[in-house]
Parts: sequence; structure tokens; C-alpha cells
Amino acid sequence: MPFREINSKMVEATIVPGQKMFSQRGAMLAYKGEVSFTPNIQGGQGGLASMLGRRVANEATPLMTVEGSGTVMFGHGGHHIQVIQLTGDTLYVEADRLLAFDGTLQQGTMFMGSQGGVMGMVRGQVTGQGLFTTTLKGHGAVAVMAHGGVIELPITPGRAVHVDPQAYVAHHGDVRNKLSTALGWRDMVGRGSGEAFQLELSGSGAVYVQASEEKL
Repeated sequence: MPFREINSKMVEATIVPGQKMFSQRGAMLAYKGEVSFTPNIQGGQGGLASMLGRRVANEATPLMTVEGSGTVMFGHGGHHIQVIQLTGDTLYVEADRLLAFDGTLQQGTMFMGSQGGVMGMVRGQVTGQGLFTTTLKGHGAVAVMAHGGVIELPITPGRAVHVDPQAYVAHHGDVRNKLSTALGWRDMVGRGSGEAFQLELSGSGAVYVQASEEKL
């Protein structure tokens, strides 16, 4: 169920009978056709366990189930929107950045400490992001939100990518992350304390970086 990008801050999705889509509550801007919007209490494709996992993880961003026949335009808070196509791999993304996604994708929750040990937990404390993150796996499309637009940076074996933790949006693929210190010119000019750290991603996949250090 692909999204059509109307502009940098709005996307349109085609809803067909027998297929579901999930969206953040309040993300619907307009729609045409016979489309229904109901609160999602089952945790999406991941079921009850996934829902409870997100609540424990403070990842309980309210979702709506979108069904019927028609088209829906989505946008939220004037944020820039990036559409990511998954082809069987897993996307790791903060729950509050999810705008809408295919109902065929399996939802889950991952403890960030399992990707980087103690450093994963430190990342959550330093950046203000949760120690848990939402996962979406399968074949389908995901629309995520960001400040100031998004760039996709490929991650290839042997060439790690370093990202400002506040600029991190999401990543997918067979990727490991860890937090490392970054003592450099930014610390010398008195930027925020978060600048003393970098998120290092290695493996094979891609990371999405926003043109801002502001959280949603």
C-alpha cells in the first residue's frame, strides 16, 4: 500500500478493502471514499504482546486503524515526512516519529541495550530517547516524521556511519549501534552536552538523519 508524496509535509495513501493501515492519532488531514478510523487496541500486527511491550517501553503512541475504500491524506504538526519502503527487513524507529504504515508489517519492541550493551542504555539517558524502540518488519511502506527534512545514509561493512544522536530518526538492515565519545570542535564552541557523543552504526543497511537536532 504505497504512499504518494503530495509535498514534503503531506502524503496520500490508497485504502483498499481487506487491507489495513495504521496511523498516529490526529494524523488524518482529509479523506475521500468510505473510510473508517478506529482506535487500535490490539497492538497492530504484533498482537497483544506487542502492545504490552510498547506500553512497558513507554512506546505507547496512540494508533488508529484505517480501513475501507478510498484515499487518505496524512500529515502531523507540519513535520517533514519521509517514506521508507521495507522489502523484508526491519525498521527501527521511535514510536512518536511514526505517521502511518502498512498493516501488513509486523510490529514489535526492542530494548536498545541489546544493541550495544550498556552503551545502548547510556544512549537513552543522554539523548532523551527511550531505552526501547519500535520495530516494523516485513514488506510494506512506512511514513516517518522529522524536522527539516531527511537524508538516507547507506551503511556498508567496514565503513561505520557516525550520527549526532539528536539527529537520528531511524535505521534498517543488519546494523549494530553504540554510543561513543566525540571530543572535538563542537565541544570547544560550547554546543549542548549531547554533542560530546556520537551514535556509531555499523554493518549493512541505512540510517535516516534529520536536518535538525530537535526532537518531535
